[in-house]
Amino acid sequence: MSILSIYQIILAMVKNYKGAQIEKEDVLEIQPVSVGDYMSTRLITFHPDQSIMDVVDQLLKHRISGAPVVNDQKELCGVISEGDCLKEVVKGKYHNLPVMDGKVKDHMAKNVVTILPGMNIFEAANMFLEKKIRRFPVLDEAGRLVGQISQKDIMRAVKNIKSENWH
Repeated sequence: MSILSIYQIILAMVKNYKGAQIEKEDVLEIQPVSVGDYMSTRLITFHPDQSIMDVVDQLLKHRISGAPVVNDQKELCGVISEGDCLKEVVKGKYHNLPVMDGKVKDHMAKNVVTILPGMNIFEAANMFLEKKIRRFPVLDEAGRLVGQISQKDIMRAVKNIKSENWH
């Protein structure tokens, strides 16, 4: 038996001992980090003609601080928040009128900053810091309301992402 044959036998034994060896490529598992992956899609919405008292009731019932306002065609018209409702409370107190009969359309924020579902969550986080807004309505390419993202949603996304895979 030649030295080469012995070497081949030993090499075969070593391979069998280790099993089949496949070199792994450095492949990073890319995790979803877009707004669309973490936004809320089951939204409480309000209509411009709803009363502020209805809004207060719903905000308290659902433990939320604000929500989008949509018209009959489900197009975004604005956003109403606890702060907007408080303005009506203060106005009623000032005029000694305890009834909150104002309409959403009279108190909602109309100039609303929106974002697209494909936006990176880190870009959205930066927008939260820059704009000092608690929530952003998310519109699709056609301008339809498809969700809403909050600061809490961003924190949940960051918690779910492995630190070595941030993009």
